[in-house]
Amino acid sequence: MLGNLTGWHFLALLAIVLLVFGAAKLPALAKSMGQSARVFKGEMKAMKEDDAASAPKVESIQAPPTVAPVSTEAPVARSSSPDTHS
Repeated sequence: MLGNLTGWHFLALLAIVLLVFGAAKLPALAKSMGQSARVFKGEMKAMKEDDAASAPKVESIQAPPTVAPVSTEAPVARSSSPDTHS
């Protein structure tokens, strides 16, 4: 939307702002906008910190350790001779 604006457009916009607000009010307007931006930035930072504090940490959630299954059956003895069933 603002991609079509050139330097002349911004210069004309600045001239209109000067006519509407007057040169005496521009410093106060700029100061007010700067303070508003600072407050907004501080609130955004506080919201991010609140979100980070309330979110569970990934490191604290661990999977239970895996245990190999234990067989309760007795081992089957195998003979060393080959099995010949014909």
